[in-house]
Amino acid sequence: MRILAVDHGEKHIGLAISDPTATIASPLKVIQHVSRLMDAAQVANLASENDAGLIVVGQSFDEEGKPNLAGRRAAKFAEALKQQTQIPVVLWDESFSTQDARAVRIEMGVSRKKRAGHMDELAAVMILRSYLDANTPMVE
Repeated sequence: MRILAVDHGEKHIGLAISDPTATIASPLKVIQHVSRLMDAAQVANLASENDAGLIVVGQSFDEEGKPNLAGRRAAKFAEALKQQTQIPVVLWDESFSTQDARAVRIEMGVSRKKRAGHMDELAAVMILRSYLDANTPMVE
């Protein structure tokens, strides 16, 4: 089953998709934020076009474990998304996904100038990777 991951931001929404075996996470695209309903419709269409069986929306939390402002926005977005699709939608702790994405770009040797761009797509990959790692049975 393919899984679509969403890194919901104020200006951009990063998307990543897994392969059909749900083991490899790849960047899909970044869409520009328009409105919650329009964004949800666009994500629902992309999920359908890519045969996703699950949508994972990243949600951030504060130090006390409660959703912060961005986390509450992500939860509202997930609710809007549930109204647009029959595909199951779950929230997933995305703490540090943007920082992890930045670290990966540094490891890859991407120059500081090029690293200044959007992290949304790579952050979505990090969210998906985290979800897959936590939900894939260990093979011995």
